[in-house]
Amino acid sequence: MHEMIIRNIRQADNKALAEIIRSVLAEFGANHPGTVYYDATTDDLFSLFSKENSAYFTVEIKGEIVGGGGIYPTPALPAGYCELVKLYLLPAARGTGLGKKLILQCFETAKYFGYTHIYLETMPELKMALGMYQQLGFAHLDGALGNSGHFGCAIWMVKKL
Repeated sequence: MHEMIIRNIRQADNKALAEIIRSVLAEFGANHPGTVYYDATTDDLFSLFSKENSAYFTVEIKGEIVGGGGIYPTPALPAGYCELVKLYLLPAARGTGLGKKLILQCFETAKYFGYTHIYLETMPELKMALGMYQQLGFAHLDGALGNSGHFGCAIWMVKKL
């Protein structure tokens, strides 16, 4: 469908994406300290994801930005691991298959960069996404990996690529 696209982030996307991330966290009551809600990097994702072996994808429906997600070499992760990060979709984009498509794009990009595993952190408030993560092969971990700085997350998962 030509009206739903997933593309690489552009600098002009920063403001819209920051607003989406914060509105989704607020929607689910997950806008607390230790989350990306208060993370300064949320306001300049374009610069954050210019780091080597990272990627961020913007999702559009009919030219309107409705969300995004990416992969990042979070400090102190085990060798070969990257993190699935900042994956947020507005209500209009949920249940459309776009989230799954976006995550599969992240898997392909992670493999392209040579990663062997993809890790994620989430919160119980965002339980809607848990089923999708499990369906896509993520398994629960007992604790956090790496050093994301997001102490507000209480669910950790990993998938072998």
